[in-house]
Amino acid sequence: MGKVEKKPEELMEQKEKKDLNEIFESLDGLLEKMEGEESLEKSFAIYQKAVSLLKEANESIDQIEKQVKLLDSEQKGGLDA
Repeated sequence: MGKVEKKPEELMEQKEKKDLNEIFESLDGLLEKMEGEESLEKSFAIYQKAVSLLKEANESIDQIEKQVKLLDSEQKGGLDA
């Protein structure tokens, strides 16, 4: 009863998320593609992918920041006790 089962959509979300290094590598690749692209439509499609990756990176960074703040507050709380 103490074990919490994850929902299938939560499991899929975890599998789909890339780590920050993968995201930045993908962004580098997209930048190279965009620099050589002459078609405005294709450049815009690449841009849309890049924006999506940037949002994913931002969410990941926000999550890490929350974890750091939590650990920091727990450490400070433990020192005061």
